[in-house]
Amino acid sequence: MTALTGLTVVDASTLFAGPLAATILGDYGADVVKIEHPAKADPARGHGPAKDGVPLWWTMLGRNKRTITLDLGRPAGAEVARRILGNADVLIENFRPGTLERWGLAPAALHEINPKLIIARVTTYGQFGPYAGRPGFGTLAEAMSGFAAITGEPDGPPTLPPFGLADGISALTCAQAIMTALYHRDVHGANGQVIDLAIVEPMLTVLGMQAMVYDQLGTVQKRTGNRSVNNAPRNTYLTADGRWVAVSTSAQAIAERVLKLVGRADLIGEPWFATGAGRAAHADVLDEAVGTWIGQRDLADVKDAFEAAQAAVAPVYDIADVFADPQFQARDSVTTAHDPILGPVRMPGPLYRLSGTPGRIRWTGREHGADTDDVLTALGYDQNELDELRSQGVI
Repeated sequence: MTALTGLTVVDASTLFAGPLAATILGDYGADVVKIEHPAKADPARGHGPAKDGVPLWWTMLGRNKRTITLDLGRPAGAEVARRILGNADVLIENFRPGTLERWGLAPAALHEINPKLIIARVTTYGQFGPYAGRPGFGTLAEAMSGFAAITGEPDGPPTLPPFGLADGISALTCAQAIMTALYHRDVHGANGQVIDLAIVEPMLTVLGMQAMVYDQLGTVQKRTGNRSVNNAPRNTYLTADGRWVAVSTSAQAIAERVLKLVGRADLIGEPWFATGAGRAAHADVLDEAVGTWIGQRDLADVKDAFEAAQAAVAPVYDIADVFADPQFQARDSVTTAHDPILGPVRMPGPLYRLSGTPGRIRWTGREHGADTDDVLTALGYDQNELDELRSQGVI
């Protein structure tokens, strides 16, 4: 038995926060039923690279999900959805606000059928407010949250991440919100409820104290490149053999160890060195000291010296380095799954490790509609009814 055995999750969302939240739950044993339009499959199936016709994004994002096709916008499709959701624990959707309501699948209507249902609604701006009806993606949340404004070099443009950062953070948030609602339902004997998750809001949280600093001090954080406004030295530095390393000194003791290591213990006695803010104000001096020392040594020597000094350093990896690193190998952080077409495939494993009920990848992303007949047959549909729904384009 896995941690979430017996939990049924209906994933009616696309690109990428909602689907990834469902993937996380599926990794720990939830029965995830993925709903896709019969004619327009989840865009993840066509997003990014493919090999031998197999979409790699979908191979990972669709793992541990049973896939069915269903046109929710048709009355007959909405009726099928109501039967599915009547026995489900969780619905995850990311349609524009008002879409489910237009299809007769509003939360109030679904709760009449299944009062215990948890409905997670994931959109860029949330279910209400002047922007609620706007189309949006995680990129817009990265821009509007303040993240892009503080990312990049001081004399360069705002910088967006080259991957779905806001979607990923919102997926983690969504999975946690679902488990919170399930705990309340099951431990306190309550009914289901609606989760209104605006992708832009978790971004505000991970930006830390930025909002409070502005509220209390009127300070707007600026771009500082790889430097921190809270401590120094904190940057990336180039080794003699052309490799980059990252150094962090959030703790005072670590900062002192680094400066002793690079032969600048004299700076520790400066009054400004006693606080992170003071060190950040003198980042030029500290970066010069650390950068010069690192620049005279190969990566292996830098790592050995920092380890011996119990100071914090890490090489800047690309994905090839991740694959080769013994720490990631020992933990099987990038694990191997089996795909029926590609064979063994490597992808990040379950998000966290549970000692008693670990997560696992049972299968990779399945073909479009692979489980439609099985899911609907279990609901009581016979072959004639399936054939009729299929002839109408509902499935």
